[in-house]
Amino acid sequence: MVDASREVNPPTDRERLRRHFQKFSDADNTYVQGWDDLWQTGYLPFDREQPSPALIDTLKGRKELIENPFVVENGTRRRKRALVPGCGRGYDVLLFASCGYDAYGLECSENALKACKEFAARSGDQYPVWSKEVGQGQIHWICGDFFKDDWSRDSDGKTLNFDLIYDYTFLCALSPTLRPNWAFRMSQLLAPPPAVLICLEFPTAKEPSTGGPPFALRSAVYLQHLSRPGETIPYDENGYVIEQASSDTNERALLRVAHWKAERTHKIGEGTDHVSIWRHK
Repeated sequence: MVDASREVNPPTDRERLRRHFQKFSDADNTYVQGWDDLWQTGYLPFDREQPSPALIDTLKGRKELIENPFVVENGTRRRKRALVPGCGRGYDVLLFASCGYDAYGLECSENALKACKEFAARSGDQYPVWSKEVGQGQIHWICGDFFKDDWSRDSDGKTLNFDLIYDYTFLCALSPTLRPNWAFRMSQLLAPPPAVLICLEFPTAKEPSTGGPPFALRSAVYLQHLSRPGETIPYDENGYVIEQASSDTNERALLRVAHWKAERTHKIGEGTDHVSIWRHK
């Protein structure tokens, strides 16, 4: 990595990240080491130090879509499972647990999970229980690769499904070549309706040609990939996804049931962040 301290004009955070990840490959999974290196050095320009206000507003104001933190399964009432892949320092995981979900924070970086546990240990009072009647869910920290099955299997060897999955600054951190696999895994891990995938779409205003991370994510990217999980989706020469008819889906498709511009969000996404809600058909 270039030593920014010796440059006349130190690079921006975006450029530093771009240079850093040039050393790693999606093909052989060395990108996992790339993220772990950032956590080990403490260079975390993407850390916003709190959950997005857009997520809080969604959980509080869109209950007709999200419903409640409990579900009846085989005649037994249990807490819903909420997954946050690429959970960072775990702010969203703690939020979901305070809402009553059994919350799972997934990270490929051991150093990130260490930071999660340290933050959770010293900041519990920042995430009070939302409802005494509902109570607080359990918190699970998991080290694993989102694209592999080993971390997501239960004691019987079956893939563990989740009743809620939240994606924010996870897809945008992945190389565009991984988007078909991202959509496939989301479809695989999401339980049948009424389970939901919540995507806080960011950065929607960035030009794809500028690269990443974070990589540009127009709303059409989510729509095209989640309509055909696992399939290669075409892009034009400028990096924009080529939109196809919404009826052109496959058997793993997720259906977008709601989509709106976030009224409140982190400052970096103000005026451009959108929220989308997805379910299996």
